[in-house]
Amino acid sequence: MIRGVIAGTGGYLPARSVSNDELAAEKNLDTTNDWIVERTGIRRRHFAAIGETASSMGMEACRAALAQAGASAADVDAVIVATATPDSAFPSTATRIQGGLGVTRGFAFDLSAACTGFIYALSVADAMIRTGHARGVLVVGTEIYSRILDWSDRGTCVLFGDGAGAVFLRAEEGTARGLLSTHLHSDGRFGDILQVDGGAGSTGCAGVVRMAGREVFKHAVTKLASAVDEALAANGLGHDDIAWLVPHQANIRIIEAMGRKLHMGLDRVVVTVDRHANTSAASIPLALAEATRDGRIKPGELVLMEAIGGGLTWGAALARF
Repeated sequence: MIRGVIAGTGGYLPARSVSNDELAAEKNLDTTNDWIVERTGIRRRHFAAIGETASSMGMEACRAALAQAGASAADVDAVIVATATPDSAFPSTATRIQGGLGVTRGFAFDLSAACTGFIYALSVADAMIRTGHARGVLVVGTEIYSRILDWSDRGTCVLFGDGAGAVFLRAEEGTARGLLSTHLHSDGRFGDILQVDGGAGSTGCAGVVRMAGREVFKHAVTKLASAVDEALAANGLGHDDIAWLVPHQANIRIIEAMGRKLHMGLDRVVVTVDRHANTSAASIPLALAEATRDGRIKPGELVLMEAIGGGLTWGAALARF
């Protein structure tokens, strides 16, 4: 059996880190640090500088992932980028990253599944490795949400930040390590409760994020719990077998609720939402990079990843490190 093994992780955060108080003052928002922390758990977020793009941030995350894996551009057969904030309609952000890294073979493309994008991209990459289409794949989540926010809407603009995360998946045979399974879902009936209200093919402009927060929260816990149970059942595992939960970093209340569902305390959950806010498709790979590099996630441990995003899309992935 050939599996995709997460051989390296990498993350990139813009230099500028903005506290809740700074954000409220700068954008003249009717909000406070206490209001934001109580409802979301967010204390800070990073904003991209002028000239930074989804591709430039993604390249930095990829370089870090390749370095940790002891790999180079010559080992990369594919670049798959999950983003809702691409540099342009085309060429894809993935091909820009491919070119910037000096990858001269294989293929590259973007996919769009909002905050679930990294799980979707991981699933596609794993399938390509299992079927022999690639042996080394960079899977990237990179987002600049600060450029698609309505700064008069305190219900959304305080939630998001910018950043990029990446993993390098390497094909390995006869190993217990690697991605065990991925589980993807969507339900377009609920697309309007979390959306960007524009686009090149509709309004001709990018639009901004719109969200019915209570509705999203209601769907989040039940749908994520179902995907998690599906992943465990598919592998004959129970909650106690999971060493770490690496969830999408949207809201501490959702993260805590998922921990309770899995009978896992926050000491077994990787949490970055307080410092990164919601970086959409970048949030899981950023959290993975932090937890692998600081030694929390150790070789041989089972890690469960899950996310929900606009579409609605949701899913889970289970990997042994």
